[in-house]
Amino acid sequence: MSEINLGIIGGGQLGSMLTVAAKKLGIKTYIFCDDADAPAQNFCNEFIHGSYDDKEKINEFVNKVDVITYEFENIPYETLHELNRFKPVSPKPSVNRIIQHRLAEKDFVNKLNIRTTRYASIENKDDIMPLEDLLPGILKTTTMGYDGKGQYPIKNLEDFESLNIDFSKEYILEKLVKLKKEISVIITRFDKGKYEVYEPIENRHEDQILKHSKIPADISSKLLEQSKEWATLISEELKYIGTLCVEFFIDRNDNLYVNEIAPRVHNSGHLTINAYNVSQFENHIRAVCKLEQIPLKKLSNAEMINIIGDQIIPFRESPKLKDNQFFYDYLKKEIKQKRKMGHLTTLI
Repeated sequence: MSEINLGIIGGGQLGSMLTVAAKKLGIKTYIFCDDADAPAQNFCNEFIHGSYDDKEKINEFVNKVDVITYEFENIPYETLHELNRFKPVSPKPSVNRIIQHRLAEKDFVNKLNIRTTRYASIENKDDIMPLEDLLPGILKTTTMGYDGKGQYPIKNLEDFESLNIDFSKEYILEKLVKLKKEISVIITRFDKGKYEVYEPIENRHEDQILKHSKIPADISSKLLEQSKEWATLISEELKYIGTLCVEFFIDRNDNLYVNEIAPRVHNSGHLTINAYNVSQFENHIRAVCKLEQIPLKKLSNAEMINIIGDQIIPFRESPKLKDNQFFYDYLKKEIKQKRKMGHLTTLI
């Protein structure tokens, strides 16, 4: 097989883990990122720093690679579309266009007869007044925002009145579910009818940031099968190539709802590195580079905790690990509050 040069847009922890998986497969990686301090430069073969609309940097990047993928969804569609004219981009840019926009994403899922929370488009202050039946809810920007950014919990109309909302942006109001638990399903689609689906992962958030993930999820066999079936249907309808994550809510009556789709490898799937024969990162590389599909085999149950902000300090100074524990330092230079700095996986 001739050598493959893989371009990855974005240089955070997900980009880092993709480059590590690619290296294992003998694939060279080229990171293109707008952050000069991006940690993925510690792992890739070559790092290109530049704005995502810098045509000169885009050309430099394109000329070095055979295939292009990305580690986060908020890359301008125009950039992905331009790149796709010269080298194949997977997942395809049209996927990102849907999933970058929360309203388009919810409409897409509902058209597949898959349940989501109730929602409405909000363009100005007056739009929310007739929608009291959607409260309590969460007002979210339709684009951008993650880990709780661009999100406003609203219990009643008085709450909304007290918020200083910038209506130059579009919003979506989502009705809150009486939440029992959250799960995610990670799936890698290689081609039509060709998938590898990881078992559902149970997740717990703190301050709207993922804190803890574990397998197996404590859910019924019915929910296990339904969540995997819905994730498969979504990836097939999108004609997706690569690893995708579907996040779900489960309410107190054991109803399943799609919350969000992440068109990329996902934080909740970090435990697949140690718990499976093929991680979500390696499967993504295999799919986008058209390499052999290897049947998934779970090696162990596992749990993963995110290491946030200055929680990283004791791990960096003196990591006291047991034989069944694996510590990953993302090598981010600046320690910030609420910033994901690393993770710890424990096999159980």
